Amino acid sequence: MAAIVVDWVTCVPIYTLPIHGPMKLYPALICLLVLIAGCGSQTDTPTDTLQNVTVQLNWFPETEHGGLFQALADGSYEAAELAVTLRPGGPGTQTGVEVGTQRAQFAIANADDVALYRQGGLDVVAVMAAMQNHPRCVIAHAESGVESFDDLQGKIFQCQAGRSYVEFMRAKGFLEGVQEVPYSGSIAPFLANQQMVVQGYSCAEPLLAEQQGVKVKTLMVSDLGFNPYSSVLITSGELIRTDPELVRQVVRLTRQGWQGYLQDPAQANAAILKANEEAMTPEVLEFGAGVMKELATPEGTSIDQVGKMEPQRWETLVQQLADLELVDPQQVKPEDCYTLEFLE
Repeated sequence: MAAIVVDWVTCVPIYTLPIHGPMKLYPALICLLVLIAGCGSQTDTPTDTLQNVTVQLNWFPETEHGGLFQALADGSYEAAELAVTLRPGGPGTQTGVEVGTQRAQFAIANADDVALYRQGGLDVVAVMAAMQNHPRCVIAHAESGVESFDDLQGKIFQCQAGRSYVEFMRAKGFLEGVQEVPYSGSIAPFLANQQMVVQGYSCAEPLLAEQQGVKVKTLMVSDLGFNPYSSVLITSGELIRTDPELVRQVVRLTRQGWQGYLQDPAQANAAILKANEEAMTPEVLEFGAGVMKELATPEGTSIDQVGKMEPQRWETLVQQLADLELVDPQQVKPEDCYTLEFLE
Protein backbone atom coordinates (compact mmCIF):
# COMPACT_ATOMS: atom_id res chain seq x y z
CA MET A 1 0.00 0.00 0.00
CA ALA A 2 1.14 3.58 -0.60
CA ALA A 3 0.29 6.52 1.62
CA ILE A 4 -0.92 9.54 -0.33
CA VAL A 5 -0.35 12.59 1.84
CA VAL A 6 -2.02 15.92 1.29
CA ASP A 7 -1.09 18.61 3.79
CA TRP A 8 -1.00 22.35 4.52
CA VAL A 9 2.32 23.96 5.38
CA THR A 10 0.73 26.40 7.83
CA CYS A 11 -1.17 23.59 9.62
CA VAL A 12 -3.78 26.02 10.87
CA PRO A 13 -6.56 24.44 12.94
CA ILE A 14 -9.52 25.57 10.78
CA TYR A 15 -9.59 26.61 7.14
CA THR A 16 -12.53 27.97 5.20
CA LEU A 17 -12.86 25.79 2.12
CA PRO A 18 -14.79 27.44 -0.73
CA ILE A 19 -16.60 24.77 -2.72
CA HIS A 20 -19.18 24.52 -5.46
CA GLY A 21 -21.93 25.27 -2.97
CA PRO A 22 -22.32 26.93 0.44
CA MET A 23 -19.17 27.63 2.45
CA LYS A 24 -18.24 24.96 5.01
CA LEU A 25 -15.37 24.38 7.45
CA TYR A 26 -13.15 21.34 7.18
CA PRO A 27 -10.81 21.13 10.20
CA ALA A 28 -9.65 17.61 9.36
CA LEU A 29 -8.39 18.56 5.90
CA ILE A 30 -6.12 21.29 7.07
CA CYS A 31 -3.21 19.81 8.97
CA LEU A 32 -3.01 16.41 7.35
CA LEU A 33 -5.15 14.26 5.12
CA VAL A 34 -3.82 10.79 4.47
CA LEU A 35 -5.34 8.82 1.67
CA ILE A 36 -4.54 5.14 1.35
CA ALA A 37 -4.57 3.80 -2.16
CA GLY A 38 -3.47 0.47 -3.63
CA CYS A 39 -0.42 0.44 -5.83
CA GLY A 40 1.29 -2.01 -8.12
CA SER A 41 3.84 -3.05 -5.51
CA GLN A 42 2.89 -5.10 -2.47
CA THR A 43 6.06 -4.16 -0.59
CA ASP A 44 6.16 -1.04 1.55
CA THR A 45 9.17 1.22 1.13
CA PRO A 46 10.55 2.68 4.39
CA THR A 47 9.68 6.37 4.29
CA ASP A 48 13.08 7.40 5.67
CA THR A 49 14.71 6.15 2.46
CA LEU A 50 12.53 8.30 0.20
CA GLN A 51 13.32 11.78 -1.06
CA ASN A 52 10.63 14.24 -0.02
CA VAL A 53 9.05 16.21 -2.86
CA THR A 54 6.25 18.75 -2.44
CA VAL A 55 3.96 19.80 -5.28
CA GLN A 56 1.74 22.82 -4.67
CA LEU A 57 -1.59 22.51 -6.48
CA ASN A 58 -3.24 25.60 -7.92
CA TRP A 59 -6.75 24.60 -6.82
CA PHE A 60 -8.53 22.03 -4.71
CA PRO A 61 -7.92 18.49 -6.00
CA GLU A 62 -9.78 17.98 -9.28
CA THR A 63 -9.29 16.21 -12.59
CA GLU A 64 -6.90 18.94 -13.70
CA HIS A 65 -4.45 17.24 -11.30
CA GLY A 66 -5.30 13.73 -12.46
CA GLY A 67 -1.83 12.73 -13.62
CA LEU A 68 -0.27 13.60 -10.28
CA PHE A 69 -2.84 11.60 -8.35
CA GLN A 70 -2.38 8.71 -10.78
CA ALA A 71 1.37 8.59 -10.19
CA LEU A 72 0.71 8.60 -6.45
CA ALA A 73 -2.09 6.05 -6.49
CA ASP A 74 -0.32 3.52 -8.70
CA GLY A 75 2.91 3.80 -6.71
CA SER A 76 5.07 5.25 -9.49
CA TYR A 77 6.53 8.05 -7.38
CA GLU A 78 7.22 5.74 -4.46
CA ALA A 79 8.82 3.10 -6.70
CA ALA A 80 11.28 5.81 -7.77
CA GLU A 81 12.01 6.50 -4.08
CA LEU A 82 10.11 9.77 -4.02
CA ALA A 83 7.74 10.69 -1.19
CA VAL A 84 5.52 13.12 -3.04
CA THR A 85 3.18 15.41 -1.12
CA LEU A 86 0.36 17.22 -2.95
CA ARG A 87 -0.56 20.44 -1.20
CA PRO A 88 -4.08 21.66 -2.07
CA GLY A 89 -4.59 25.17 -3.37
CA GLY A 90 -7.62 27.43 -3.60
CA PRO A 91 -8.62 30.99 -4.51
CA GLY A 92 -5.60 33.22 -4.15
CA THR A 93 -3.02 30.42 -4.12
CA GLN A 94 0.20 31.73 -5.64
CA THR A 95 1.96 28.57 -6.75
CA GLY A 96 4.88 30.48 -8.24
CA VAL A 97 5.56 32.09 -4.87
CA GLU A 98 5.64 28.65 -3.21
CA VAL A 99 8.18 27.45 -5.75
CA GLY A 100 10.13 30.70 -5.87
CA THR A 101 10.51 30.78 -2.09
CA GLN A 102 11.39 27.05 -1.99
CA ARG A 103 8.38 26.06 0.11
CA ALA A 104 7.63 23.58 -2.67
CA GLN A 105 9.94 22.08 -5.28
CA PHE A 106 7.19 21.88 -7.89
CA ALA A 107 3.75 23.33 -8.50
CA ILE A 108 0.89 23.44 -10.99
CA ALA A 109 0.10 26.64 -12.85
CA ASN A 110 -1.26 28.01 -16.09
CA ALA A 111 1.27 29.10 -18.70
CA ASP A 112 0.26 32.76 -18.41
CA ASP A 113 0.91 32.58 -14.66
CA VAL A 114 4.50 31.56 -15.39
CA ALA A 115 5.08 34.73 -17.40
CA LEU A 116 3.41 36.85 -14.74
CA TYR A 117 5.50 35.29 -11.97
CA ARG A 118 8.64 36.02 -13.95
CA GLN A 119 7.45 39.60 -14.41
CA GLY A 120 7.29 39.76 -10.62
CA GLY A 121 10.88 38.60 -10.31
CA LEU A 122 10.31 34.92 -9.51
CA ASP A 123 12.59 32.45 -11.29
CA VAL A 124 9.95 29.85 -12.16
CA VAL A 125 10.13 27.64 -15.24
CA ALA A 126 7.58 25.38 -16.94
CA VAL A 127 8.89 21.84 -17.47
CA MET A 128 5.79 20.16 -18.95
CA ALA A 129 2.23 21.06 -19.92
CA ALA A 130 -0.44 18.39 -19.52
CA MET A 131 -3.25 20.33 -21.18
CA GLN A 132 -2.65 21.50 -24.74
CA ASN A 133 -5.93 23.42 -24.72
CA HIS A 134 -7.11 25.45 -21.75
CA PRO A 135 -10.32 24.45 -19.92
CA ARG A 136 -11.14 28.05 -18.96
CA CYS A 137 -14.74 28.88 -19.77
CA VAL A 138 -17.55 31.29 -18.95
CA ILE A 139 -20.82 29.66 -17.98
CA ALA A 140 -24.26 31.20 -18.49
CA HIS A 141 -27.77 29.97 -17.81
CA ALA A 142 -29.13 28.23 -20.89
CA GLU A 143 -32.25 30.43 -20.80
CA SER A 144 -30.35 33.69 -20.24
CA GLY A 145 -30.06 34.55 -23.92
CA VAL A 146 -26.27 34.24 -23.85
CA GLU A 147 -25.16 32.32 -26.93
CA SER A 148 -21.73 33.88 -27.41
CA PHE A 149 -19.34 36.33 -25.75
CA ASP A 150 -21.09 39.11 -27.67
CA ASP A 151 -24.17 38.55 -25.49
CA LEU A 152 -22.57 39.31 -22.10
CA GLN A 153 -23.56 42.98 -22.01
CA GLY A 154 -25.89 43.67 -19.09
CA LYS A 155 -24.86 40.51 -17.23
CA ILE A 156 -23.09 40.11 -13.89
CA PHE A 157 -19.75 38.35 -14.31
CA GLN A 158 -18.44 36.42 -11.30
CA CYS A 159 -14.67 36.24 -11.87
CA GLN A 160 -11.26 36.55 -10.28
CA ALA A 161 -10.17 40.12 -10.90
CA GLY A 162 -6.90 40.67 -12.69
CA ARG A 163 -6.65 37.24 -14.31
CA SER A 164 -5.09 37.37 -17.76
CA TYR A 165 -8.12 35.94 -19.54
CA VAL A 166 -10.33 38.62 -17.97
CA GLU A 167 -8.05 41.36 -19.27
CA PHE A 168 -7.98 39.68 -22.68
CA MET A 169 -11.79 39.68 -22.75
CA ARG A 170 -11.80 43.33 -21.68
CA ALA A 171 -9.36 44.31 -24.42
CA LYS A 172 -11.57 42.58 -26.99
CA GLY A 173 -14.58 44.59 -25.80
CA PHE A 174 -16.55 41.65 -24.36
CA LEU A 175 -16.85 43.20 -20.89
CA GLU A 176 -18.41 46.49 -21.92
CA GLY A 177 -21.60 46.95 -19.93
CA VAL A 178 -20.75 43.93 -17.77
CA GLN A 179 -20.73 44.15 -13.97
CA GLU A 180 -17.79 42.24 -12.52
CA VAL A 181 -18.08 40.73 -9.04
CA PRO A 182 -15.56 38.59 -7.11
CA TYR A 183 -15.41 34.82 -7.52
CA SER A 184 -14.68 32.96 -4.27
CA GLY A 185 -14.64 29.43 -5.61
CA SER A 186 -18.37 28.73 -5.35
CA ILE A 187 -20.95 28.77 -8.16
CA ALA A 188 -23.82 29.07 -5.67
CA PRO A 189 -24.51 32.77 -6.47
CA PHE A 190 -24.61 31.92 -10.18
CA LEU A 191 -27.10 29.10 -9.64
CA ALA A 192 -29.50 31.51 -7.94
CA ASN A 193 -29.31 34.33 -10.50
CA GLN A 194 -30.10 33.96 -14.22
CA GLN A 195 -28.49 37.33 -14.92
CA MET A 196 -25.14 36.09 -13.67
CA VAL A 197 -22.37 34.36 -15.62
CA VAL A 198 -19.43 32.73 -13.90
CA GLN A 199 -15.90 31.66 -14.68
CA GLY A 200 -15.18 27.96 -14.60
CA TYR A 201 -13.30 25.03 -16.00
CA SER A 202 -15.07 22.99 -18.64
CA CYS A 203 -14.06 19.81 -16.81
CA ALA A 204 -16.12 20.57 -13.69
CA GLU A 205 -18.43 23.56 -13.27
CA PRO A 206 -20.82 22.94 -16.20
CA LEU A 207 -21.72 19.48 -14.89
CA LEU A 208 -21.81 20.67 -11.26
CA ALA A 209 -24.38 23.29 -12.28
CA GLU A 210 -26.48 20.80 -14.21
CA GLN A 211 -26.40 18.42 -11.24
CA GLN A 212 -28.09 21.25 -9.32
CA GLY A 213 -30.81 21.42 -11.95
CA VAL A 214 -29.42 24.40 -13.88
CA LYS A 215 -28.94 23.98 -17.63
CA VAL A 216 -25.98 25.99 -18.85
CA LYS A 217 -24.33 27.42 -21.94
CA THR A 218 -20.54 27.02 -21.89
CA LEU A 219 -18.35 29.54 -23.71
CA MET A 220 -14.69 28.52 -24.16
CA VAL A 221 -12.19 31.36 -23.76
CA SER A 222 -9.77 29.49 -26.04
CA ASP A 223 -12.22 30.15 -28.89
CA LEU A 224 -11.32 33.84 -28.56
CA GLY A 225 -7.67 33.10 -29.31
CA PHE A 226 -6.35 33.15 -25.74
CA ASN A 227 -5.22 29.60 -25.08
CA PRO A 228 -2.28 29.21 -22.68
CA TYR A 229 -1.15 25.75 -21.68
CA SER A 230 -2.88 24.46 -18.55
CA SER A 231 -1.99 21.96 -15.80
CA VAL A 232 1.59 23.08 -16.31
CA LEU A 233 4.24 21.59 -14.02
CA ILE A 234 6.60 24.32 -12.86
CA THR A 235 9.76 24.39 -10.80
CA SER A 236 12.48 26.88 -9.97
CA GLY A 237 15.43 27.75 -12.15
CA GLU A 238 17.60 27.01 -9.14
CA LEU A 239 16.35 23.41 -8.83
CA ILE A 240 16.92 22.89 -12.55
CA ARG A 241 20.51 24.03 -12.10
CA THR A 242 21.26 22.20 -8.84
CA ASP A 243 19.27 18.96 -9.17
CA PRO A 244 18.33 18.36 -12.80
CA GLU A 245 17.99 14.61 -12.22
CA LEU A 246 15.20 15.15 -9.68
CA VAL A 247 13.41 17.42 -12.16
CA ARG A 248 13.87 14.82 -14.88
CA GLN A 249 12.46 12.07 -12.65
CA VAL A 250 9.41 14.06 -11.58
CA VAL A 251 8.64 15.13 -15.15
CA ARG A 252 8.99 11.57 -16.45
CA LEU A 253 6.80 10.05 -13.74
CA THR A 254 4.19 12.80 -13.96
CA ARG A 255 3.95 12.39 -17.74
CA GLN A 256 3.49 8.66 -17.23
CA GLY A 257 0.86 9.46 -14.63
CA TRP A 258 -1.04 11.59 -17.10
CA GLN A 259 -0.79 8.95 -19.80
CA GLY A 260 -2.20 6.37 -17.39
CA TYR A 261 -4.92 8.71 -16.15
CA LEU A 262 -6.12 9.58 -19.63
CA GLN A 263 -6.46 5.89 -20.46
CA ASP A 264 -8.08 4.78 -17.19
CA PRO A 265 -8.85 7.46 -14.59
CA ALA A 266 -10.65 5.23 -12.06
CA GLN A 267 -7.82 4.80 -9.56
CA ALA A 268 -6.77 8.45 -9.52
CA ASN A 269 -10.37 9.69 -9.44
CA ALA A 270 -10.98 7.62 -6.32
CA ALA A 271 -7.99 9.34 -4.68
CA ILE A 272 -9.16 12.80 -5.81
CA LEU A 273 -12.63 12.11 -4.42
CA LYS A 274 -11.19 11.23 -1.02
CA ALA A 275 -9.14 14.41 -1.05
CA ASN A 276 -12.04 16.65 -2.07
CA GLU A 277 -15.23 14.71 -1.35
CA GLU A 278 -17.20 17.80 -0.27
CA ALA A 279 -16.83 19.44 -3.69
CA MET A 280 -16.47 16.52 -6.09
CA THR A 281 -18.73 13.63 -7.04
CA PRO A 282 -17.88 10.43 -8.94
CA GLU A 283 -19.98 11.68 -11.86
CA VAL A 284 -18.15 15.02 -12.04
CA LEU A 285 -14.78 13.27 -11.90
CA GLU A 286 -15.75 10.83 -14.65
CA PHE A 287 -17.02 13.71 -16.77
CA GLY A 288 -13.91 15.78 -16.05
CA ALA A 289 -11.56 12.96 -17.00
CA GLY A 290 -13.22 12.76 -20.40
CA VAL A 291 -12.81 16.50 -20.90
CA MET A 292 -9.18 16.28 -19.79
CA LYS A 293 -8.48 13.68 -22.47
CA GLU A 294 -9.90 15.98 -25.14
CA LEU A 295 -7.82 18.92 -23.86
CA ALA A 296 -4.60 16.92 -23.44
CA THR A 297 -4.79 15.05 -26.73
CA PRO A 298 -6.52 17.26 -29.29
CA GLU A 299 -6.84 15.98 -32.82
CA GLY A 300 -3.49 14.93 -34.18
CA THR A 301 -1.91 14.44 -30.73
CA SER A 302 -1.07 10.94 -29.52
CA ILE A 303 -1.06 9.98 -25.86
CA ASP A 304 2.72 9.57 -25.80
CA GLN A 305 2.99 13.29 -26.64
CA VAL A 306 1.24 14.35 -23.44
CA GLY A 307 3.22 17.08 -21.70
CA LYS A 308 4.85 18.51 -24.81
CA MET A 309 5.34 22.26 -25.33
CA GLU A 310 6.01 24.28 -28.46
CA PRO A 311 8.16 27.46 -28.53
CA GLN A 312 5.65 29.22 -30.82
CA ARG A 313 2.89 28.84 -28.24
CA TRP A 314 5.03 30.56 -25.62
CA GLU A 315 6.01 33.32 -28.01
CA THR A 316 2.36 34.00 -28.84
CA LEU A 317 1.37 34.00 -25.18
CA VAL A 318 4.08 36.40 -24.03
CA GLN A 319 3.22 38.75 -26.90
CA GLN A 320 -0.46 38.69 -25.90
CA LEU A 321 0.44 39.49 -22.30
CA ALA A 322 2.74 42.29 -23.47
CA ASP A 323 -0.06 43.71 -25.63
CA LEU A 324 -2.25 43.71 -22.51
CA GLU A 325 0.58 45.49 -20.64
CA LEU A 326 0.72 42.68 -18.11
CA VAL A 327 4.38 41.91 -18.79
CA ASP A 328 7.35 43.87 -20.07
CA PRO A 329 8.71 42.02 -23.12
CA GLN A 330 12.17 43.34 -22.29
CA GLN A 331 11.98 41.61 -18.91
CA VAL A 332 9.97 38.48 -19.74
CA LYS A 333 11.42 36.46 -22.59
CA PRO A 334 9.42 33.49 -23.93
CA GLU A 335 12.48 31.23 -23.91
CA ASP A 336 13.02 31.87 -20.20
CA CYS A 337 9.49 30.75 -19.27
CA TYR A 338 9.97 27.10 -20.19
CA THR A 339 12.48 24.39 -20.96
CA LEU A 340 12.17 21.35 -23.20
CA GLU A 341 15.21 19.72 -21.61
CA PHE A 342 13.20 17.21 -19.58
CA LEU A 343 10.73 16.27 -22.31
CA GLU A 344 13.34 14.58 -24.51
